Amino acid sequence: MKNLLAPSILAADFCVLGEQIREADEAGADYIHIDVMDGMFVPSISFGMPVVSSIRRATGKLFDVHMMVQDPERYLKDFAACGADSITVHAECCRHLDRTLQEIRELGLRAGVALNPATPLSYLDYVLDKTDMVLLMTVNPGFGGQAFIESSLEKIRTLRQRLDAQGLETDIEVDGGINRKTLPRVLEAGANVIVAGSAVFGGDICKNVKELKEMMK
Repeated sequence: MKNLLAPSILAADFCVLGEQIREADEAGADYIHIDVMDGMFVPSISFGMPVVSSIRRATGKLFDVHMMVQDPERYLKDFAACGADSITVHAECCRHLDRTLQEIRELGLRAGVALNPATPLSYLDYVLDKTDMVLLMTVNPGFGGQAFIESSLEKIRTLRQRLDAQGLETDIEVDGGINRKTLPRVLEAGANVIVAGSAVFGGDICKNVKELKEMMK
């Protein structure tokens, strides 16, 4: 499967957000990862529909919206309307996960399921056929700059083996603590969509994107 880089704008400088998104885009980023936090499922609050709608004008790259939001089904149509291309919801937040994924696909978007580090893969047992991507959190969600959780590697391997055994082309996305040291390890384990925040937006964005993309070849 193709390896894809998804810079997380949570680590960008919000004073020049549009400019930094364009810079990441022009350097070769594949997706733009947008972490939406509600202050309920996770302690932090990030941004909502007005920001997503505004930055849509900055790039044509796929908007990978990660909803760290309680009862995310309340906002699916709104995020679709403001420019989301893919919406990932947390299994821990959905009362009816199957229905929520179906609603995302009915909106014409890619549907993803996110699992926290301590959430077992069994949560995916009856929804993999409705899932385009599984996001495995490699830190506990809510804050940037956390250290990578080592046990995540085995979880990635197990999921990739399971997907291969079922003949599924489902993407495995990883988010949290990804840098030049951890990147080769998550790729080897079977992840193919890489979320990187400070590893992209910390310093020279163009140089960082190009170096990470080179490592992903």
